[in-house]
Amino acid sequence: MTDIREMERPEAPAARRVSKKDQILTLYKAGITEVNDLAAITLSRPSYVAGVLQGADQAPGYFDLYTSTAKPMNVYSKFFAGKLGFRDEASAQESVDLIDTLYRQFELAGDRAGQHHALLMALTMFDRARWTNKEAEADVFRRWLRKRLDEPTSTAVTPAKK
Repeated sequence: MTDIREMERPEAPAARRVSKKDQILTLYKAGITEVNDLAAITLSRPSYVAGVLQGADQAPGYFDLYTSTAKPMNVYSKFFAGKLGFRDEASAQESVDLIDTLYRQFELAGDRAGQHHALLMALTMFDRARWTNKEAEADVFRRWLRKRLDEPTSTAVTPAKK
């Protein structure tokens, strides 16, 4: 007589749980390329979706507070990539010093888009520090931003005539 245990089939290996990252990449490859759509389908934040796509060398063209500044957003990104931090007040001040230097260089060149990007980098670092409970470090960026925002416009830019 055959033992019942010998007749039992071995269990199939447990199915591997598909990660959100895998879902995002599979959906992207299948043609769903909008960050917001991928976020809604996978119940993820757009920042996470953009980070996954950037990490897979896909360029979603999506940037927000939490996406990496190492990936170029525009031609100005290269001046800031990998050079900003807020580990402590000293590193926050070094970051502000770099931002200020670049902001002034862009100002001398009349490059308003470059100045805007410098302001954006300071605001991004301020928010990142603030949302990680680094108030003193955030304040370094806050003070610099307030000074810039309170400066009078050095030269009036007149709109182009049509």
